[in-house]
Amino acid sequence: MKRMIKYLMKYWMFALLSPLLMFIEVLIDLNQPMLMQKIIDIGIKNNDMAFIQEYALYMIGLSFIGMTGAVISGIVAVYASQSAGADIRDDLFTKVQSLSFKNLDSFKAESLITRLTNDVVQIQQFFQQLMRIMVRAPFMLIGSVILTFYISMKFGLILVSFIVLLLIIVLIVIKQAKPLFKKVQDSVDSVNGVLLENVKGIRVVKAFVRQDYENEKFNDENQGLMTIQIKASRKFAIILPIIMLTINLVIVAVLWFGGIEVVESTMTVGQIVAVINYTTRLLFALLMTGMIFFRVSKSMASADRINEVLDKKSDLFYGDDYKEIQGKIEFRNVSFKYDQESEDCVLEDISFQIEQGQTLAIMGSTGAGKSSLLQLIPRFYDLNSGQILIDGQDLKTYSKDSLREQISYVQQKSFLFSGTIRSNVFFNKAVDESVISHAQADNIMIVKEGIESKIMQGGSNLSGGQKQRLTIARGLANKPSILLLDDSTSALDVKTEKHLKEALETSYKDTTIVLVAQKISSVMNADKILIIDDGRVVGSGTHEKLLKENLIYRDIYESQMGQVIS
Repeated sequence: MKRMIKYLMKYWMFALLSPLLMFIEVLIDLNQPMLMQKIIDIGIKNNDMAFIQEYALYMIGLSFIGMTGAVISGIVAVYASQSAGADIRDDLFTKVQSLSFKNLDSFKAESLITRLTNDVVQIQQFFQQLMRIMVRAPFMLIGSVILTFYISMKFGLILVSFIVLLLIIVLIVIKQAKPLFKKVQDSVDSVNGVLLENVKGIRVVKAFVRQDYENEKFNDENQGLMTIQIKASRKFAIILPIIMLTINLVIVAVLWFGGIEVVESTMTVGQIVAVINYTTRLLFALLMTGMIFFRVSKSMASADRINEVLDKKSDLFYGDDYKEIQGKIEFRNVSFKYDQESEDCVLEDISFQIEQGQTLAIMGSTGAGKSSLLQLIPRFYDLNSGQILIDGQDLKTYSKDSLREQISYVQQKSFLFSGTIRSNVFFNKAVDESVISHAQADNIMIVKEGIESKIMQGGSNLSGGQKQRLTIARGLANKPSILLLDDSTSALDVKTEKHLKEALETSYKDTTIVLVAQKISSVMNADKILIIDDGRVVGSGTHEKLLKENLIYRDIYESQMGQVIS
C-alpha cells in the first residue's frame, strides 16, 4: 500500500488540504454538544431567552462553516484520488506495453483488464476515504472520548472499555477477511474472462446454437463470484450489529448512572445530554471505522494485484544504439520452448541462412513450430540456446526500435483496430503517410470509400480476405527491411495473391521475406524452403531440390497439385 500512497503524494497539496478542512469540520462538530450543554444548564435553567438565541445562532454559524469545509474537502479529495488513480492506470498500461510476450503469458487478459479497472477503482475509493472518513472517524472518536472524560471520568472509562473490546473484534474480522477479498478479485477475473471470450466468439456461439451452454458457463462463474463475495461480506456483517448494540448499551449506562448523578446533584442535565451526544457521535465514528476497515481490506488485496504487475520485470534486454538493418538472417543451432519447466522444445537445433532480398518459405504440419520461429526474429521471445544473427550481429545487440521499426510481422490471425483504414495501415510510428506505393494502395482501396473508410471493432464489417489485405498493407507501409508473413495470405484469392507476389518482387525487391504458408503455390518461387516437422528442420532447399529429395514436401505437392512425381 505504501507504493500506492506515493501516487497520492504527487498531489500532496490537495491530499493535505482535504484532511485539514475535514479536521476543522470535526472540531466544530465536537464543539456543538458543549454549546448545547450551556444552553440547557444556563439558558433553559435560568429561562434566559437572549442567552439561548445567542448560542443557537452561534451553533448555526459554526454548522455552516463546518459544512463548507466538508464540501470543499470532498471536492478536493475527489480530484486527488481520481488523479492518482489515473496515474496508476497509466503506469499499469505502460508496464503492460513494456512486458515481453513471455511476461504477458503469465497474466490472463481478463486479469489485466480487472486490475486496470476494478482494482484501480478500489484504490481510488480508498484514497478518497483516506483523506476524509479516515480523518473524520479517528478524530471524532478520540475527541468524543477526551471530551467525555472532561465531563465525567466515569463515563469516559465506560466508553474506552467498550471501544477496546470493539477494536479487538474488528481486528480479528479483518485478519480473516483479507484473503477472501483477494479471492473476490480473482473471481472477478474469471467472470471477465468468460464475458471477454463470449463477446469475441459470439458468432461461433450463435452459429452452433450454444447460447444455453454459454449462459450456464457464465452463470457458474457468476454464482462463484456471488458466493465468495457473500462469504467475504459476511465477515463484516457482524460488525455493524455489534457496534449498534455496544452504543445502545453505553447510552443505557449513561442514562442509568447519569440519572443517579443528577439526582445526587453531582452532574447536570446538560452534561448528561452532552455525554449522550458524544456517544452518538462516537457511534457514527465507529460505523465509519468499520467501513474503513472494510475498505482497507479490499484495497490492500487490490494493491497487491496491482503491484504484481508493476513489479514484473521484462525478461528481454536490448541494445542501446539504433542500427540500420539490411536483411541478412542466420539461425545457428537455435532451440526454444515456451515453458521453461518442460523437457520438450518447440524448436530444436534450427540452423539456416538467408541473404538480403531473398525469400525464405517455411512449411510443415500444424504445431510444427513455424509461427514460433517467426516470432523469434523480431524478438517477441528469447531463444533458449543457440544464436540468431541479423546482418552478422547478434539479435540481442539491436535496440527495440531497430527491430520493431525495420521488421514487419504480419500475423496469422488478422487483427484490426477500431477506427479507419488509414489509422490501421499507418500504425507503425516509422511510417511516412505521404508515401504510398502502388502495391500498398491496391491493398488499401478494398472498399469504395477508400482510405478513410470506417472499421468496426475487430474489423467485423470486412471479409476475411479484406482484413488480410489490410494487415499486409500495414506490414508493407514502412518499407521494412525484413517482412514476416505468418500464413497471412490464406484468405486471399488467386488473383490477389499473384498481384501481391508481383508487387513484392518489384517494389520490395531489397526486402528479405520470411513466409509461412500451407499452399505449395505460395512457396514454389522462394529462394529457399524449410520443411519443419516436430520442431526440427527435416528438409531445406529450392522447390526443385525438395521435390527430388524430400518425401514430406513431395507428399504435400502431390496432394495439393494432383500430380504424382515419379
